[in-house]
Amino acid sequence: MVQPEYRIYEMNKRLQARSEDSDNLWWDAFATEFFEDDATLTLSFCLEDGPKRYTIGRTLIPRYFSTVFEGGVTDLYYILKHSKESYHNSSITVDCDQCTMVTQHGKPMFTKVCTEGRLILEFTFDDLMRIKTWHFTIRQYRELVPRSILAMHAQDPQVLEQLSKNITRMGLTNFTLNYLRLCVILEPMQELMSRHKTYNLSPRDCLKTCLFQKWQRMVAPPAEPTRQPTTKRRKRKNSTSSTSNSSAGNNANSTNSKKKSAAANLSLSSQELGALQSCSLNPGRDGALCHSTAVTPTGQFKEKH
Repeated sequence: MVQPEYRIYEMNKRLQARSEDSDNLWWDAFATEFFEDDATLTLSFCLEDGPKRYTIGRTLIPRYFSTVFEGGVTDLYYILKHSKESYHNSSITVDCDQCTMVTQHGKPMFTKVCTEGRLILEFTFDDLMRIKTWHFTIRQYRELVPRSILAMHAQDPQVLEQLSKNITRMGLTNFTLNYLRLCVILEPMQELMSRHKTYNLSPRDCLKTCLFQKWQRMVAPPAEPTRQPTTKRRKRKNSTSSTSNSSAGNNANSTNSKKKSAAANLSLSSQELGALQSCSLNPGRDGALCHSTAVTPTGQFKEKH
């Protein structure tokens, strides 16, 4: 696994290999080699009118580095001292409180600018080890002019006055500052630009489709999360109540059974009495009453002649 500081060293070497003929393709290849597809670059500093904070996305990072050189810079590299590394599951964070961005200016005059601050980098923990987040907080800067140039123009007050003026603001050129201000407008327009590049639509049609999709997202109700069906559990009754209920149920059942048996016995007795208590008159040989049938209290038949 490559050390994170070595990746900064490789980035410095790649920046030094830049030539005057480097076009947008070269800067896109540079950003692809050292930055993730969803990387962000943040700069924080304080100007005369207050603190500033600019954050740009991956598509605007190549242009940021190119504007540094367009402002008269001939060399750019970063120096990290006493950095601290922390490893996470999928990333590595490098926190350097003593970071120096060194830029060598060839115009309007030969000047070396040292911009000091705190640099926090987040690398992806894989083989490519590219930068995911870049946050540089500028504290102070110094502009160094060689003594030889001062000696050459010691007798010219106008040149000395010009040498005494700063050529940067917090270590950043006017080209870079103007680009960062422009990024405040360009960053929200990335969706329109990508849609225009993908579908080859006109700017007006891209704006209409983007606004329509945003309107749909605002009007459409949020999707309700799927709820798992709750399983109903039967509540167990108390032992006392169950005992009382069971005893009451048994008593009721026994009472009902007794009633049913009594009713059955009663119906049978009535039928038997209706059939058996009636005297059966069978004519005998002489036509007189021959015999009668009765029922004893024990339920047995008894004939009387």
